[in-house]
Amino acid sequence: MIEIKQIHHVAYRCHDAKETVEWYKDKLNMDFLVAIAEDKVPSTKEPDPYMHLFLDAGQGNILAFFEITNQPTMSKDPNTPAWVQHIAFEVADEQALMDAKEELEGKGVDVLGPTDHGIIKSIYFFDPNGHRLELTCRLGTAEQMRQLKEVAPVMLEEWSKTPPCQSSCPVFFSQ
Repeated sequence: MIEIKQIHHVAYRCHDAKETVEWYKDKLNMDFLVAIAEDKVPSTKEPDPYMHLFLDAGQGNILAFFEITNQPTMSKDPNTPAWVQHIAFEVADEQALMDAKEELEGKGVDVLGPTDHGIIKSIYFFDPNGHRLELTCRLGTAEQMRQLKEVAPVMLEEWSKTPPCQSSCPVFFSQ
């Protein structure tokens, strides 16, 4: 049986490796852990030079980036709204979230929020590669999380049988 311990790393593409490392070090205080430069893809051996970067996202989590130069310029999926694909990082509490917002804005980052989602509160901003980032803190109680976990399979089953809403959908969770 497969037993996942945690996410080792999540990898995204970047425009400029050095700029990306400097931004994450400066804006989010992440440590730069490892850089790997190769001329070939290790798994397929096809020639495609790249720089692979690893940053410490806390608690053993690693955020990685690839700068690849022999491929078309990176772009976003034109059929996916900008708010959908994002990387979310957790902070200790609501005060830490508000302190982070103030720090980021002080460093010239345009921050949206805070947004109260009931069980979490979040702020949103973009890195220099156009990746949307979220900082969030947990607000939900253990009982709220238990109830949400209990209802999740029912909601998923209902969603899979019901055509998606075209204009206004019912709100499943409120504060």
